[in-house]
Amino acid sequence: MVKRSSEEEHAAGTLSFPGRKVDSDALGDAIRETARREDHDEVGVETGVVEYVTGSPFTANESTECLNVVVHCEYESGEPEVREPEEVADVFWLGYDELADHKDVPEQVREYADAVEASR
Repeated sequence: MVKRSSEEEHAAGTLSFPGRKVDSDALGDAIRETARREDHDEVGVETGVVEYVTGSPFTANESTECLNVVVHCEYESGEPEVREPEEVADVFWLGYDELADHKDVPEQVREYADAVEASR
């Protein structure tokens, strides 16, 4: 889990999963590439197998229509750390039960965590 930077335009200061927009020049499987890149770039963790879990639309900044894609990533290596402080304020290892009980996790993120847990 990451705590989003207070400087972020969308969901500033909330706990969420790493991620952001797909690069327009992504080759191959853009969803898997993006998940691996964001895990590496934002928190320094390398992931292997990436499986699609669910997705849902949302509106960012009151005008930009987005699709949130949730995947389950298999951890391979690396110690989590803040690598992009302009986007990430802090990094947490949280198990499913800890996440479900954490007071700072938005309801939508809890629902995504439920979907990931159900897919395992």
